[in-house]
Amino acid sequence: MPELPEIETVKRGIKTLEREKIVGVIIRNPKLRYLVDSNLNQILKNVKVESISRRAKYLIFDMSRSKVPQGHLIIHLGMSGSLTLADNCKPLKKHDHVDILFGNGNILRYNDPRRFGCIVFTNNLIDNSLLQHLGPEPLTPEFNAKYLLEKLNGKSSSIKQLIMDNAIVVGVGNIYACESLFLAKISPLRPGRSITKQEAGLLVKCIKEVLEQAIKLGGSSISDYKHADGSLGYFQNSHNVYGRSGKPCKTCNQNILEKRLGQRNSFYCTNCQK
Repeated sequence: MPELPEIETVKRGIKTLEREKIVGVIIRNPKLRYLVDSNLNQILKNVKVESISRRAKYLIFDMSRSKVPQGHLIIHLGMSGSLTLADNCKPLKKHDHVDILFGNGNILRYNDPRRFGCIVFTNNLIDNSLLQHLGPEPLTPEFNAKYLLEKLNGKSSSIKQLIMDNAIVVGVGNIYACESLFLAKISPLRPGRSITKQEAGLLVKCIKEVLEQAIKLGGSSISDYKHADGSLGYFQNSHNVYGRSGKPCKTCNQNILEKRLGQRNSFYCTNCQK
């Protein structure tokens, strides 16, 4: 599924829509994770997008409202969703569920084969249930060694599951958890309470480095993910362990091991990671 670097890349790719006016919304299939509001066209028509931001894996469109309080459109891509910039000449594809039409001729097209994503309009962003109880962003100063160590204190769950917990830190999905733990030389199987202060500091540093590098390379295009312009990300070419089960470790040549952990496949080197 698209993770933080992929969503950040999409956000940057659609920044050109800021300050543009929405002239219509076409809903072909409202049956996403939550039913798309049938009044979305009426709500958004002739409304200007003030800014586009990201919180965790959610894209947030802040709307200017002249007659009612400011609103916000929240979009999540789920497991297989994508957002692309199109125009009237671009033919429709299967699973093109929603189009947001802009006055400059652009179409923001939402495609989602598995329909686990969502498109939700809200007037109250702070109290919205989708965004409540989220931990800090991993690339901010709030996510640091002291904070992580406090969250790991007494936890018997594996360190990999804990850094993937959005209540602890947002956006560290499966790919980037595997890669960060490899760089930090920490086994994904270790209980959180076993992580030392020094290891916590190193892990935080590695998470930030991995995510920053992934964003720089446009994310990982493994399954359905593409940029807003249809191009691919390149971080998958830099994976040290993810998806490399049975292949030699790039550091020690021992074969990478794959293990099911918390309903997700984990990839690691038993020699390099302790």
